[in-house]
Amino acid sequence: MNFPSLNNIEKMNIEQFQHDLLHWYEAEKRELPWRTDQDPYKVWVSEIMLQQTRVDTVIPYFERFIAQFPTVEALAEAEEEKVLKAWEGLGYYSRARNLQAAVREVQEKYGGKVPDTKEEISSLKGVGPYTSGAILSIAYGVPEPAVDGNVMRVISRILSVWDDIAKASSRKIFEEAVRQLISKEDPSSFNQALMELGALICTPTSPSCLLCPVREHCCAFHEGTIAELPVKTKKKTVRHVHLAAAVLKTENGEVVIQKRPKEGLLANLWEFPNTELSGIGNPKVELELFLEREYGVDVHLDSEPFAKIQHVFSHLTWDIDVYAGKMISAEPQKENSRLVRADEVEQYAFSVSHQKIWKKAQHR
Repeated sequence: MNFPSLNNIEKMNIEQFQHDLLHWYEAEKRELPWRTDQDPYKVWVSEIMLQQTRVDTVIPYFERFIAQFPTVEALAEAEEEKVLKAWEGLGYYSRARNLQAAVREVQEKYGGKVPDTKEEISSLKGVGPYTSGAILSIAYGVPEPAVDGNVMRVISRILSVWDDIAKASSRKIFEEAVRQLISKEDPSSFNQALMELGALICTPTSPSCLLCPVREHCCAFHEGTIAELPVKTKKKTVRHVHLAAAVLKTENGEVVIQKRPKEGLLANLWEFPNTELSGIGNPKVELELFLEREYGVDVHLDSEPFAKIQHVFSHLTWDIDVYAGKMISAEPQKENSRLVRADEVEQYAFSVSHQKIWKKAQHR
C-alpha cells in the first residue's frame, strides 16, 4: 500500500534506526511488572489497563489484579463483582467487562491459551488493532504494529507525517510506517521501545530531543517542526451535568446503595442514590421528590450538602451536590437497590466519584 505521507521512509537508514532505538531501550527501559516475562495473558491485562491510564497508576492495580487472577482460567471463572472491585478506581470499566468476556472465550474456545494469530485474537471482545498488535509482537514475537497515541506522536515527528492523528483513517498510515520500520528479529523490543520513547523522551510537550537516541533520523527535529507535530484536532466540548446524591441511613445505621444498569456508563457499578438536577428548582427538594418517587421512601435530608464532588470523564463532567439524610419509613423499593451495613460498603465496586462521596461521608 502506497502512502504519500511516508515518502521519508525511503531516505532512512532503517537498519541503523532499529539499532539506535533498540540499543537505547535495552539500556534505559523501565522495570515494569508486566515486563518480567512475556506471558501473553499478563501482556494483555497490562495493555488493557494502560489504555487511557498512566503507567504509575497502573502498576499497583496490575500487581493486585494478577495476584487475584493469575491466569486466564482464574479470571474466566471469577465473579464479575470481584473483577469490578479489583478494577475499582481505574475507570473505563467496560475495559474490565470486555476483558473478562474475552478471557472466557479464550478459556472455552482455545483451552485457556491466548491466540497467537491476528485473525483469532482480533475476534475477541475489546481487542482492537493496537491490543492485538501489542500481544502478538510483545508476547509472541510476531512483527505486527502496535500503534497507540504515543507511537503516532513519535512516528509523526520522525517521518514528518502531517495527517491528523485524531482521525481513525490516519491509523493505517502509522501502522504501515511501523510495518516498514519494525525489527523482524526483535519486534517485541521494537514496539516497546517506540512506546517507551514516546513516554520518556518524545513527550507531547517539551520533548527531550537532545537525549533522543533517534534524533539523527528525525525529520521534525531537522526541520524545526517538533512543536507542530503531531497534528491533532481538538475534542468536542465536554458536557456538564449537575447532580444531587444522597447518603441515606436507616435508624440502625444501614446505608442505601444502588446498582447501575447493565449497559452504558459505569455499567454494573454501585453508587449512592442520585438524580440529574433541572437547574431551576431547589436541589434538596428535587432530590427528596426523586427519592420518594423512585425509591418509595420518606426521607429527611440535611438543609445543605456536606460535599461537592466533581468528576471529569472524557466527554462529560459531573458536578455532584451530596446530602446526608435519614430514612423515615420503608425500605427502598427501586430495583437493584439494597441496604448494607456501613462496614460492608467498601466490599462493593463503586465509581471514583462515589468512592469520594463515601470517604467524605465517613469524615463528616
